[in-house]
Amino acid sequence: MSRSKDGEGAARDPYRKTIGAHLQHAARLHRSLVARKLAILGLYPGQEQVLKILADNGEMKMGDLAAALRVRPPTASKTVGRLAAQDLVERRSSTGGDGRLVRVALTETGERRAADLDDLWFAAEDEMLAEFDGKDVRRLRKLLRRVEKTLLPHTEAEEAAEDEDEAEEA
Repeated sequence: MSRSKDGEGAARDPYRKTIGAHLQHAARLHRSLVARKLAILGLYPGQEQVLKILADNGEMKMGDLAAALRVRPPTASKTVGRLAAQDLVERRSSTGGDGRLVRVALTETGERRAADLDDLWFAAEDEMLAEFDGKDVRRLRKLLRRVEKTLLPHTEAEEAAEDEDEAEEA
């Protein structure tokens, strides 16, 4: 399906009428809702991803955690440092090998906080979909999966090009 820039109302801010604009705005509102809920747990957006990845995978090398987060190692290290200051994660140096190899794991407090995140996500989802019935929710989920499926090859191609650029720089 293609859309023309011409048409009724095109002169009055045509971008705001696009599906992309609505998706972007809805995502921003959802991020804000989740951020408010995370603040109640003493977390900032992005920190919950670290906790959930570690809860799902157990102890991880810092590089593997950065890859799972899809960020550069210094970014992951900064987030881990902030979480360590809250006693949610701990850094462990490798034993008997390279002392530079750092592993990260949840503390007991971090495990409890990670478990709280599921309730947070479901509460945010319930708020977001309060006006929808079950049929609408299933339809929306199906449509969003189709959008993701359509966009994924483009994203993967961009990421592959970025990986090649980084390899050439190294």
